Amino acid sequence: MDEQAFRRAVEHSLEQLKVSLYDAEEDGGYEVEERGGALQMAFDDPAGVFVISPNAPVQQVWISALSTSFKLDWSDSAKDFVLAKTGEALKPLVSRLISEQSGKVIRLA
Repeated sequence: MDEQAFRRAVEHSLEQLKVSLYDAEEDGGYEVEERGGALQMAFDDPAGVFVISPNAPVQQVWISALSTSFKLDWSDSAKDFVLAKTGEALKPLVSRLISEQSGKVIRLA
C-alpha cells in the first residue's frame, strides 16, 4: 500500500469509528475528542484514557488502552485495520476494549 492509499484508508476508518464512538458515548461512559488526527477517549469510572492514532511510517493504527499498545495492520481481505494476534477488526476491538474498561457491553455500529 502506498502512502496515499494508507492515508485514505486510515482517514475513512477513523472517521467511521469516530461517528460510532459519538453514538455510543453516553452508554459507554466516556467522552471522545479528536486531536491532531487522533481520537482520545476519556473514561470517568473507572478513570482511563484510550488514544487511537494513525502511524503513517509503519502504516498501522495504534491504540493505547488498558495499559497496552495494540497495533493494527491493513487487511485487504477484511478491507479494514486488523489486530493480527486476535483477528479483530478496528471497531470490534475498540468495542471490546470499551466493554473491558467500563464493565458494560458496548457494540459499535
